[in-house]
Amino acid sequence: MISKKHLYRLSALPALVILNGCSEPEAPASQDTKLLASDNLESCARFDENRTALFGDLHIHTSYSFDAAANSTGATPEDAHRYARGEEIPIFPINDQGVATGRTKIDRPLDFLAVTDHGEFLGERALCRTEGSPVYSTEFCAGYRSNERMGMMMLGTVITTETPARIPEICGADGNLCRDFARSPWEDIQAASNTANTPCEFTSFVAYEYTGTPGTSNYHRNVIFRNDAVPALPVSYIDAPIDSKLWSALDAVCDSADGCDYLTIPHNSNLANGRMAPYMQLEDTDAAKIGYAKSRLKREPIMEIFQHKGGSECINGLSSVFGAPDELCDVEAVRRMGESKTYATRDLSKSQLTVGQATEVTAECAEGTVGGNGMVGAGCVHATDFQRSALLVGLKEEQAIGLNPVKLGIIAATDTHSATSGGVKESEWVGAVSGEANPMERLQPGLLTSGIDGNPGGLAGVWAKENTRDAIFDAMLRKEVFGTSGPRIRPRLFAGWGLNKGLCEANDMVAQAYTNGVPMGADLSAGAEASDKPVFLAYAVKDPEGQKLQALHLIKGWIDGDGKMNTEVLPIAEADAGADSLCQVYTDNSFDPAQSAYYYLRAVEPETARWHTYDCAAIAEADRPEVCTNGAYPDTIREMAWTSPIWYQGQ
Repeated sequence: MISKKHLYRLSALPALVILNGCSEPEAPASQDTKLLASDNLESCARFDENRTALFGDLHIHTSYSFDAAANSTGATPEDAHRYARGEEIPIFPINDQGVATGRTKIDRPLDFLAVTDHGEFLGERALCRTEGSPVYSTEFCAGYRSNERMGMMMLGTVITTETPARIPEICGADGNLCRDFARSPWEDIQAASNTANTPCEFTSFVAYEYTGTPGTSNYHRNVIFRNDAVPALPVSYIDAPIDSKLWSALDAVCDSADGCDYLTIPHNSNLANGRMAPYMQLEDTDAAKIGYAKSRLKREPIMEIFQHKGGSECINGLSSVFGAPDELCDVEAVRRMGESKTYATRDLSKSQLTVGQATEVTAECAEGTVGGNGMVGAGCVHATDFQRSALLVGLKEEQAIGLNPVKLGIIAATDTHSATSGGVKESEWVGAVSGEANPMERLQPGLLTSGIDGNPGGLAGVWAKENTRDAIFDAMLRKEVFGTSGPRIRPRLFAGWGLNKGLCEANDMVAQAYTNGVPMGADLSAGAEASDKPVFLAYAVKDPEGQKLQALHLIKGWIDGDGKMNTEVLPIAEADAGADSLCQVYTDNSFDPAQSAYYYLRAVEPETARWHTYDCAAIAEADRPEVCTNGAYPDTIREMAWTSPIWYQGQ
């Protein structure tokens, strides 16, 4: 018998008013008792062959990160886990003794978590913050400790180069001192995860962030390990300054024979300036490209579509992509084509940080080039900076080499640097990074794309058979995952050639969809006849504590007969008064079997108040900054959820 502490924690589900009569009945607990590789116990009492929706955060920073606001509050990986499970943790303000006197608590516990502290400077941070270390008294470490933002910039300059190297002054000529001092914090991070992991109740993954920032562009990835079999140290951007080298270096130290397995998740592609494009620093041959695609398909199955530094779904105005403008691309957008953008500039010399301003107009990257300064919201924009157009680039590459190197499913995250994992409620946001400690600070432009330009971030969703490391990791590998901008909306998408038109009314809707179709994240094989049209089951349930749903959009991208990239937003279900759930069986009658295509689902809520309106209301009217009244930022947002795509390869 499974002990009580291993029983899956159930949420009380209210009765749902279902549009079109669709329903998703609760499946009975399975009697499957197979052993799980990493959790070493029988399957959970709530094992569900038809999958259950679990919500979590796979991108969180604590005081073990060199640039985290948690360095001021003292929040640790243990605190991030406590917060995720519903306990209070320390937060701003800081008193005269340097102690965090505030407390914060998540509105609802999460199901899973990965603390992803930066892998680059675990040793450097420990050396400069540990009294009595061999370099504690150096000028560098004294400057690092003098100011949180100063310390971030001093180390951050290492990872903004194309050829990163450790700082000899604190790491030694061979860098081994920093590697040695990185071992203890890395072991602490592992211990926090392994202690918090409670199969069937709460899943915690050992993880870290790979923080490449060449040219001050975003090239970051989170590295998630399947279980407690992990390398002795993280493979960082300093060790492997390009994605292909990251995977090969991890393959060398993450031995499958020892049970080690990993995946990587790129994030903030909206700030990448074209550097997330495939084949960077790669030989221009089909063989090299095919090798790259194989590695990426195996190791990088999903990407973040939304987090506190903005949305990465789409941008209007790309000359290479044909389709009508989509107003929802502008929700929490940091970049807008043709928009004049004022951003922060930084000058770090003699341990002094000077912040200035510059202005430029956002434009496309010239063909064959990459830009810079994306991390401060500047520089050029490339098709691969946004999920919708990046998927089209992948379809074109598949036509050229036979493999798709941009075949990415979808999640979202917070990227909080305050250990507040999953704290996404607009009315209760406490800030994500340094300089966001109170309403007045959050309402100012941030040093990076933060402050008034930022937002609370989103959540990762998975459709998993149970709440265990293996089940969630497998869901990520097969891309049966989704992201939300914060609410716990549960979207699903299936495709097939003969799905029942009455599926929305079927008691076994999901079981039928699995039997006769493929789920999100999968490939749709060719139909039996050239005249066959794909049929989609699109379904979403509202957040039990949130707004009703207003619409379902099926987003289609395809490569036409002339090789052009196209997208279309298909409004397939609408409820002006809102609905507890929306369901639609939709046939793509414009489908051409010769054209490669993808489809993903977007579920949309009605307009609700943006976070900054709550902060403005918390400040006395006479003291409110101009942003509260000048209309520069919309007072409302549209919360939404996105499924991973379903892909079709043209015949």
